[in-house]
Amino acid sequence: MARFSHFLAIDWSGAKGERHKGIALALAKGSGGSPALLKPRQPWSRERVLDFLLNELPEDTLVGMDLGISLPHADYGAFFPDWDLSPPHAKALWRLIDKICGEDPNLEASGFVRHEIAGRYYRHGKDLEGDRFHLPAAATREGRFRVTEEAQRQAGCRPVSNFNLVGAAQVGKSSLTGMRMLHKIGGQIPVWPIDPLPDAGSAIVEIYTSLAAREAGVAGGKSKMRTYADLNKALESLGSEAVRGRGAIDDHSSDALLTAAWLRKVADEPARWRPTALTPEIAQTEGWTFGAI
Repeated sequence: MARFSHFLAIDWSGAKGERHKGIALALAKGSGGSPALLKPRQPWSRERVLDFLLNELPEDTLVGMDLGISLPHADYGAFFPDWDLSPPHAKALWRLIDKICGEDPNLEASGFVRHEIAGRYYRHGKDLEGDRFHLPAAATREGRFRVTEEAQRQAGCRPVSNFNLVGAAQVGKSSLTGMRMLHKIGGQIPVWPIDPLPDAGSAIVEIYTSLAAREAGVAGGKSKMRTYADLNKALESLGSEAVRGRGAIDDHSSDALLTAAWLRKVADEPARWRPTALTPEIAQTEGWTFGAI
C-alpha cells in the first residue's frame, strides 16, 4: 500500500512583496491522472501558502518545497563559525531567522541578510561579498555547501550555495523565507529528515526541481520546459498522464507540475529515504534534499 495519497510540489520565491507569480503549487493524486496546478484568484503569497498547508492540505500529502531547509553546518560544525549566536540545529536556525526578521512583512528575510553579523556570511552582489562568505573550508569561489548538495553534484546537478543571494539561480533568499515559514508551521507538519517520517499523515521534504527534471530526461535537467509539449514529454517518461494545454507555459508552473508527478513516482522507493551520507547529526543540522542519494 502506498504511503501517501497526494503529492504537492511548491516552486517557491524569496522575492520582496506580498504576491508572487514565481510561486506555483501543483498537486498529483496517488491514484493517478494528470498533475494539476492549484490556482488562487490572485497570485500566491507566502502567507497564503502557509495557510493552505495548515488548513487545506489533503490528508497524507507529501509536500515538496523547492528551497533549502537549512544551511551548511558539517564543514565547520556550525552554521556561522565564530558567532556566539550560531544555532545548534536547524529548528533553532529557523527560530533565529524568524526572530531577526520579525519586522519584515510577507515572510520576507531582508532583516537577516542585512544583519550586522549574519550578513557577513552572504554574497550580496557580483562584487559584494561578506567577509565570512569565503571561509577556508569553502574549496571554491562558490561558497559553502551542505552534504546533500554534494550528493546533488554527484547526480549531475549544479546546486548553488544557500549563502548566495546573487543571480537567477540563487537560492539564499528563497531558503531564508522558506525557513521562516517552516518555523511558523511549528511542527504541525513534520519536516523530513529533521523530523522523523511519521507512519501516517502528511510530511514536508526539500526538493530540487532540477533533480526531478534530470530524472525525467529534460536535457540533463539543465533546460526549462517552456511549452506544454516539452512538459508532457517529460511527464510521459515518468508514467504520468499529460496535462491539457498548448503553446507556452511558464517555468514555475512546469517545474511544479513535473516535480509533483516525480514525487508520486519515487516516493515509495526506500533508497530515497536512506541516503548513504545522511547521518543523524546531518539530519538535525543540514537536513537533506529528497531524492538525492
